[in-house]
Amino acid sequence: MAFALLASVPPVFGLYTSFFPVLIYSLLGTGRHLSTGTFAILSLMTGSAVERLVPEPLVGNLSGTEKEQLDAQRVGVAAAVAFGSGALMLGMFVLQLGVLSTFLSEPVVKALTSGVALHVLVSQLPSLLGLSLPRQIGCFSLFKTLAAVLTALPRSSPAELTISALSLALLVPVKELNVRFRDRLPTPIPGEVVMVLLASVLCFTSSLDTRYHVQIVGLLPGGFPQPLLPNLAELPRILADSLPIALVTFAVSASLASIYADKYSYTIDSNQELLAHGASNLISSLFSCFPNSATLATTSLLVDAGGKTQLAGLFSCIVVLSVLLWLGPFFYYLPKAVLACINISSMRQMFFQMQELPQLWHISRVDFAVWMVTWVAVVTLNVDLGLAVGVVFSMMTVVCRTQRVQCLALGQAEGTELYRPLRGSHKLLQVPGLCILSYPTPLYFGTRGQFRRNLEWHLGLGEGEKETSKPDGPTVAVAEPVRVVVLDFSGVTFADAAGAREVVQLASRCRDARIHLLLAQCNASVLGTLTRAGLLDRVTPDQLFVSVQDAAAYALGSLVRGSSTRSESQEALGCGK
Repeated sequence: MAFALLASVPPVFGLYTSFFPVLIYSLLGTGRHLSTGTFAILSLMTGSAVERLVPEPLVGNLSGTEKEQLDAQRVGVAAAVAFGSGALMLGMFVLQLGVLSTFLSEPVVKALTSGVALHVLVSQLPSLLGLSLPRQIGCFSLFKTLAAVLTALPRSSPAELTISALSLALLVPVKELNVRFRDRLPTPIPGEVVMVLLASVLCFTSSLDTRYHVQIVGLLPGGFPQPLLPNLAELPRILADSLPIALVTFAVSASLASIYADKYSYTIDSNQELLAHGASNLISSLFSCFPNSATLATTSLLVDAGGKTQLAGLFSCIVVLSVLLWLGPFFYYLPKAVLACINISSMRQMFFQMQELPQLWHISRVDFAVWMVTWVAVVTLNVDLGLAVGVVFSMMTVVCRTQRVQCLALGQAEGTELYRPLRGSHKLLQVPGLCILSYPTPLYFGTRGQFRRNLEWHLGLGEGEKETSKPDGPTVAVAEPVRVVVLDFSGVTFADAAGAREVVQLASRCRDARIHLLLAQCNASVLGTLTRAGLLDRVTPDQLFVSVQDAAAYALGSLVRGSSTRSESQEALGCGK
């Protein structure tokens, strides 16, 4: 019910979203420990779409009929968003696009959830203070909401402020106790349930809704809504909202399922997860549910309580069913401020993800930068744009790192057949005239220039040759000319047309410079690309080797034969004189 307020729909639709999707995922999902249903990120993104398409009128209090019409329109938009995101995930399942979950890296997901936690906190401030403010959407909505709250602060309700303070004073310590004494408690303390009961009793006995105008949940309709196909005319308008929601749903659910699958030694099928979440969103939208996914807090709660299979979801469905059929009237006097406090307290785990930043800085500065850029973008812009910025920046870091890789000159470890980078040791053997190079990155249009410059320097093919400075180092003295070069392509995972043509041009330049070119450990895919680019017109199959050791042995034989030929020529010239 609390997350339903984030989605800008009446609280009862949060109960619907905690029943139908859980039931469907229990039948189709592969994550044994996942708990599905309402999730803060999706609720917030859905709420932004609802507020954009069905904004609340700026006039005073609405009549009962007008309020019902507004709620019906908003529920229709939220259901259409769920329908659209479910249809997109089913389309991804048909195309077997489960691999797309890998494009949302761990720093992006954690920064996204941490930034959303801040959005949730700020968006709940009006409810905590008893203020009726229009919801801000779009870029800089967080700062707009803060400004609106500060402006309206003198109009805040002391009664609702007191309820909020008391609720947080109970919920936050209980959350801490559940975390710190997780291993000692037989089951987590149900702080939210206790708070809901106490607040409802207090509001009923003190008539807070009439005496102090405290906003309450009101009547929860019993039973289930009639199945209704969402308004398909809305789909073009909500497509821009459904796509990021579908991606976030799948990414968060797949990553969470993978964490517990690794922990408990079983496997998940990412494409089957697409089917399960797509079907749960699409089918549940027929019952006026808003978008849903796996949830962090309730999944952790489920595991702590001893849940081991998808059957645990069926038991939670029974509890929600009992509320829908019989217990709904008991929530009539529940203050909405308590639901706002539950929303904020449930974000505890997401806020504390910032504690991992020092360790992330120590492990990888690049991942730290991805985390910070994503978080700042989510906070300052909005969830959709922030996610897009995070994914693009994360992919850019990968591309930039492939462009900064240098060719490594290899030498033979004494007494072995192993070849190691010369830069890392001074005890490696080198043969004059033989150059063994390793290129440990994909060869594509973005790295072809770096590949060419490195090879020109190592082989002396550039204008300045080896008397000039190395691309990333100081000036080096002239060495013996290279007569045989071995290229270790074991690190080249793929090559595009531009990269393949670069290798073909290198083979031509080596032949013109009387340098014997050998290729080693070239995988089948890369070799096929090079062949189609015309490499075998420049080299023979005898110049392709399975391993660096075989290529080096062949190169040593070539150098020995070449030295013998030159000695015989010199002796013949001496006799002639």
